[in-house]
Parts: sequence; C-alpha cells; structure tokens
Amino acid sequence: MKQINVVMSGFAPYEGIDINPCLEVLRALERDGIDALSEHDESFADVQVQIHTVMLPVSFAKAWPMLLETIDRTHPDIVIATGLKRAARGMQLERCATNLMDAAKPDADNRRPRRMPIDPQGPAAYWTRLPLRSILKAFAGHGIAATLSSDAGTYVCNSLFYNLLNWAVTRDHVIGGFLNFPTVNEQPHPQHGLPLAQQIAAARDVVHETVRYYLQPSSGGMLLG
Repeated sequence: MKQINVVMSGFAPYEGIDINPCLEVLRALERDGIDALSEHDESFADVQVQIHTVMLPVSFAKAWPMLLETIDRTHPDIVIATGLKRAARGMQLERCATNLMDAAKPDADNRRPRRMPIDPQGPAAYWTRLPLRSILKAFAGHGIAATLSSDAGTYVCNSLFYNLLNWAVTRDHVIGGFLNFPTVNEQPHPQHGLPLAQQIAAARDVVHETVRYYLQPSSGGMLLG
C-alpha cells in the first residue's frame, strides 16, 4: 500500500465571516477523508491518502513558519494552501505567486509591509505546481463554479503561496499550490459564494486530481497560461 501524505492549510479567523470555509472544509476532509481513488481508477487501488490540516493566523511573520512546522512533522508529498476570496463567485485556483508584500491593511500582528519583497534573493514569481486543467475538468463534471486567477494579491495569502513554492522548488517530488474558497452561501443559484457541501466536494476534487498527477505526472494536467 502506497501512502500519499497531503497537508492542507487554511486561515482563521476572518473578520466579518460567520462560517469560514477554510476551517469547515478542512475539518470535513480531515474527519471524513476522501473517496477511495480506486473508485475512480483501478490503478490506484493500492493508494492510501492521509490528510493533515493546519489553521494559520493571517500574519506575514507567522503563517509560513507554522505551515513549515507542519510540513517538517508530516513529510508531505502534496501541500495545498487555502484562503478566502470574499467576492468570488466560486472556487479560485491561483496560478502565480509574486515576490511582493504590499498590504493595504494591517495583518493580525498589526504589521503592514509596503512594497517589500518576500525574499530579496528570490525570483520575481513562481508558477503553481497543481494540475489546474485536470482540477477544472473535475469541477465542471460536478457542476462546481470555478475560475483561474493570475493574481493572488500582495497580502498574506500571496506571501504564504510564494514561501511555499520557494520551499517546494528545491524538492523534486513535492507538489504545492494555493486555492481560494468563496464565502459560504446556501441560497439557490447564489451570485456570490457556494454551498458548503459544494466547497467540500471541490476540495476533494483538488486532492484527487493532485494525487493522480503526483502518481502519473503529465503536462496535459497543467494549465498556466
């Protein structure tokens, strides 16, 4: 039996958000796991996926060290960081992390870096390692609204995303990426947000397709441009 370790992170709390999808979705995945991959493809019959989750503060200084501590403890094959995009209609898959901190508001530590590099010695940007094309195809099959985003902003989400990829670039067999959940909206056909059950299903799709890509890498699963 081959075990794939997956770390998923989220941010909490968010001001003015009663139901934080980062918390609720990750809690559901850690509690219930994901559907057996063998149900989707018999070649994965001997694969077991273990999900580890961690909630992070909205802090430039603390978020990445806390995620790295979990990574060092669990030795994951896949790391998926998540955040919240309040105005999003559906799931947002982030393509690119930029080497910039430029906060319009203070973080949880009352820190507000302005026009500063995350890593002065690092490259200007990194592309995600998630198989975005495969994930979008899975979303479409399950009727889950989603978009690609080329701009993760310049706040803590982007800083975490950049630090994750900066770490992962030196690990040949680790996949890392970032996605944003919308707000939880249980109304029929909402203009913004998605029902919680759909967001949980979307997160399972992300894990499924990323594990599939990890086991059987193919450029056909990627979508960057």
